[in-house]
Amino acid sequence: MVAAIMAAYPATGFPSFAGAPVTQPLDSQLGFAFLAELPTLDLAPPKRAARAPKAAAKSATAKPTPPQAPTPAAAPTATLDAEAMAQALEAHPDYRVQRRLVPRLDWPGTAQGAVQRILVLDTETTGLDQAREKIIELALLRVDVDTATGLPVGPVQVYDGLEDPRKPIPAEVVKITGITDADVQGQALDEARVAELLQGVDVVIAHNAGFDRPFVESRLPAFAKVAWACSFADIDWKAQGRGSAKLESLAQALGLFYDAHRAEMDCHALLAVLAAPLPQGTGTALAHLLQAARNPSYRLSATNAPFEAKDLLKARGYRWNADQRVWATRLSDDAALHAEFAWLKEQVYNNRHAAVQIETLDALAKYSARSGVTVHQQL
Repeated sequence: MVAAIMAAYPATGFPSFAGAPVTQPLDSQLGFAFLAELPTLDLAPPKRAARAPKAAAKSATAKPTPPQAPTPAAAPTATLDAEAMAQALEAHPDYRVQRRLVPRLDWPGTAQGAVQRILVLDTETTGLDQAREKIIELALLRVDVDTATGLPVGPVQVYDGLEDPRKPIPAEVVKITGITDADVQGQALDEARVAELLQGVDVVIAHNAGFDRPFVESRLPAFAKVAWACSFADIDWKAQGRGSAKLESLAQALGLFYDAHRAEMDCHALLAVLAAPLPQGTGTALAHLLQAARNPSYRLSATNAPFEAKDLLKARGYRWNADQRVWATRLSDDAALHAEFAWLKEQVYNNRHAAVQIETLDALAKYSARSGVTVHQQL
């Protein structure tokens, strides 16, 4: 950061900050205040030393003067405080400041309403295929959420465990996670501790639950008996004004960075993101997810859709299911489902009679490998 500031000014002087008052209260989410104006910079160059008078002509027999070691430059008198510099920069419209995420293990305040207990979860695995790959790291954060405010309250209980997959970890996974075969050798998840944290949990939240849930349920079947929500799929981040739904990007939008792709830090980052107010909505992302977990979602399959409609379906967000040979999409509520019926009838089936398949998924089945209740709907 110092280098960024120094690059903007001549090398002949060392900038120093004058005091600038903090006029706005601390931000409750990010924990910093803003300055009323940028501190002024003292750019006066140091005075040049007076040039010594020319020496008199030296005697031919005079011995040459030995070279002198250069005098060290005086240390700058101004102390550059990193936080003061950050506050100065973020008060200027041409700069954005990123702060390292500090995990919060105790959330302030007391609940104003009913409390729901959540478990924030993340896994690292040997690959993407749940049928063949294994968990190598599991992290959990357990905390209570005040339903009146959508904010966590009280202490955060943490678990982070490694497990030996009984096969070599692929090089690309080692590169992403930093977890090596030596790290996991002989390691196993603490099932008793996991069961203890799972006790009394209302909702498990993961960022891409469709990936994490099948892995976790295969290893620890008790997770099949708890409602799940997905912070990636259950929130329309694009509609919220975010450029990406990736967790690192969502954290950066809050001015935070962290060491990603280790399960525990990913959980802390996700909790920080979810505790922040939604940019285009009311309440926090946590409050939205708790509501989403109470409502069913739907998997809609465009049965016997004409081949020529494939580009329309793909552009609409449908995905090709090669096993069932059908285009399918996921919808979050009844209103979205009935709007999709109308679109399919007009755009795909050209107002002809058609029947589509609907799979209703409650919070116990959502994002799992298990099927929901399936019916057919005449359009």
